[in-house]
Amino acid sequence: MNKEFVEALEQVALERGVSADELIDAFEDALAKAYLRQKGYRQKDIDEGRGPVVEAHLDPRSGTIEVIEVKTVVEEVENPEREIALEEARKYDPEVGLGDEMEFPVDPEEFSRIAVLTAKNVLTQRLKEAERNRIYEEYKDKEGEVLTGQVSRVDNRRNVYVDLGRGEALMPPREQIPTERYHPGQRIKVYLKEVKKSARGPSLIVSRAHPELLKYLMRQEVPEIAEGTVEIKAVAREPGSRSKIAVTSHNPNVDPIGACIGHKGQRIQSVSAELGRERIDVVPWSANAREFIRNALSPATVGKIELDPESKRALVWVSKDQHSVAIGRGGQNVRLASKLTGFEIDFKEAEEISDLEQALAKAAEADEGVRVSEEAKAKFESLFVEEADEADEES
Repeated sequence: MNKEFVEALEQVALERGVSADELIDAFEDALAKAYLRQKGYRQKDIDEGRGPVVEAHLDPRSGTIEVIEVKTVVEEVENPEREIALEEARKYDPEVGLGDEMEFPVDPEEFSRIAVLTAKNVLTQRLKEAERNRIYEEYKDKEGEVLTGQVSRVDNRRNVYVDLGRGEALMPPREQIPTERYHPGQRIKVYLKEVKKSARGPSLIVSRAHPELLKYLMRQEVPEIAEGTVEIKAVAREPGSRSKIAVTSHNPNVDPIGACIGHKGQRIQSVSAELGRERIDVVPWSANAREFIRNALSPATVGKIELDPESKRALVWVSKDQHSVAIGRGGQNVRLASKLTGFEIDFKEAEEISDLEQALAKAAEADEGVRVSEEAKAKFESLFVEEADEADEES
């Protein structure tokens, strides 16, 4: 063993991102285990503490290594592999006493080629474990953050592997944007969804389909969101296709919808481009559940809304010409509105709903105390009397 070997260890440690001391400790442990194996002890014996107590020490300055057996001085020996009689011990050191530990150097020639190979294998394993622990410690506190990585490879199961710099993460198909195609070398933003330990090392799962990625991109593009003036209250996504975001403003002078969309739609278009041209609808949030559902169903114009708070269901009156708009292509609009509001939404067709009637319904639901004429009230109420009677009969 020489100084060049220690320098090589330090270089490997630097390349693998672990400390030199940690690698030297792993090497010393590997040599001790290799010696025990050469003496005929199995890994199970070593793990359970059977056999002699063996220590290996590598001096990083000189490169010299020493392997020793440690024995405890006792009156009467019961375990000769770990104990030495006081009378025998005093032949080596006259001043030794009961309970002291004595070190006995091992002849370096006892290390055969097999022992060195075993040490190499154990060292490799320990190095991998050190790397895994380092990766886990580095990323466990980053769970829930958005990171920038580079696609390293794509396998035949469409799993995408993303190099995050100090670790490789997996993006399974369910976490991908269906309309995107990934290729090695491509730089992408990903949401670190999960960090956990496993038998093969830390498992890093990233996503581009998660709603938090959309929130992050909105914060990056909209200063009012980043500074807290505008708040994102809810998000519903069908990745790569369409999303709905509910926003509110904490400043009456700031329009939350306009702030998110930006001049000529530049802000929202930038976010859409990052997500594979995903269409993003921005709607106003409301503490009033009926008004929030009405907003979430945009661009459809709907009438009266009945709520069942316990079952989280909503029955929405909608005119025939607005029914398909409210449902959306393939039911997408109502699905996103349900996710956004937390209510399962059902529709009931009504006659044509005028702007006045919609305004009256909205005012009544929001309890804004708007005064309307008796004639207008009668006209509005008659619009739904037939549907209400039918509902009563069905119940």
